[in-house]
Amino acid sequence: MAQVEAALFTIGVFKDMTWAERGIDALKKQGFTTDMITVAAKASPDTAAFIERVLGLVPEQWELPVIGAAVLRGALGETLNGTARDIGRIGMAAAMRRAGFQAHDGLIFETLVGKGGVLVAVQDAPRAADALAVLQSYGGGNAAIGAWAGRV
Repeated sequence: MAQVEAALFTIGVFKDMTWAERGIDALKKQGFTTDMITVAAKASPDTAAFIERVLGLVPEQWELPVIGAAVLRGALGETLNGTARDIGRIGMAAAMRRAGFQAHDGLIFETLVGKGGVLVAVQDAPRAADALAVLQSYGGGNAAIGAWAGRV
């Protein structure tokens, strides 16, 4: 049986949009493009405008268990929603397994976003360690690489 290689994401959660913007700006300065970056947060007019400003794209709105209304834009959204299109039923914590994170990581990310944090993910396997260093350096809490893809 051929193994399908999953997308590799590096994720950090910032305490607010100000810190997230600093982190995203630093990622861009390091050569990460907006099509590699995903941003997710609790839905509000401010967070939607923030995502549109930093990524240049209108965010999608999702209704998630635990978090409630959320806005998200980027490749991580497709991975989390999966082929079953069921993130609205299973929630962010469970869906994080699809991006290579263990259940406890997903629970932490979901809890932090639910409390107003801004999740920033970078999809770039060859430079995952670089993305991790930038996220951590600019305040991305619980930053981690989803290295468990295909193993959880």
